[in-house]
Amino acid sequence: MTRVPFTASCSTSIHKCCLVNTINIGTTSLAAFPNSLALPFVPHTKATSVRRISVVAMSDLSKSTVLVTGAGGRTGQIVYKKLKERSDQFNARGLVRTQESKEKINGDDSVYIGDIRNTETLASPIQGIDALIILTSGVPKMKPGFDPAKGGRPEFYFEDGANPEQVDWIGQKNQIDAAKAAGVKQIVVVGSMGGTNLDHPLNSLGNGNILVWKRKAEQYLADSGIPYTIIRAGGLQDKEGGIRELLVGKDDELLQTETRTIARADVAEVCLQALKFEEAKFKAFDLASKPEGTGEPTKDFKALFSQITTTF
Repeated sequence: MTRVPFTASCSTSIHKCCLVNTINIGTTSLAAFPNSLALPFVPHTKATSVRRISVVAMSDLSKSTVLVTGAGGRTGQIVYKKLKERSDQFNARGLVRTQESKEKINGDDSVYIGDIRNTETLASPIQGIDALIILTSGVPKMKPGFDPAKGGRPEFYFEDGANPEQVDWIGQKNQIDAAKAAGVKQIVVVGSMGGTNLDHPLNSLGNGNILVWKRKAEQYLADSGIPYTIIRAGGLQDKEGGIRELLVGKDDELLQTETRTIARADVAEVCLQALKFEEAKFKAFDLASKPEGTGEPTKDFKALFSQITTTF
């Protein structure tokens, strides 16, 4: 019987470019061969049949598979869209809560419906990804009956089962645990500035202490051992991105300046750029921007991340 040559071992670097399917020869299943190598010669006999040979393009294997959770949110939609637009670099996945949200972002099979509070619904979308971008957050709702004409301040509440402890703490913890179990290589989290101040107005909304729970989840991520990037964004604006100079800071120092806002599109861009540079890993920072027309629009993200010295 003619033997089929086969290399018994494969280095870590080669594993990344191996074919993901197997070649079934008769009753023998061989691990797939590196794309750069020729397939072994298989003699054709009555006793031997090649059932399936699947070839995966090298370009697909070199791309990162990235899941963005909260893909139906205002910032999450932008991140998901950017991932899809850069299909030469990323295989995009999204996670939303409802079919309605999936349709809103024109989601195909790459968009999953799930609940971050339910660990069972996280297994499928997280399996096989390289990076996770967390954009889930508790959302306060205004109590009905508020009339601005009468003065006073509106009151807010969180829906049952969707308060910050459940969403921003337990929900993020579930995602981090699932990602760690799946061997995810990097997690990017978008949070908010203001977490150093327990009396920050955001904490009073619906008595949710939302910044407290966000910081608790961020600390859990920092302690997890997974390479991470924690982006604490300033006030989010629905404006065009890529036209302002971005600013990074620490410990809410930017809140004491006039530059404490940022376009959602710029936050989304920083999320993607963080996946490309080692300088962004094991970093936590505040993010804002100069007003449009002042300074130079940020283009060198490696230099931006290199400015950051804080790990939490």
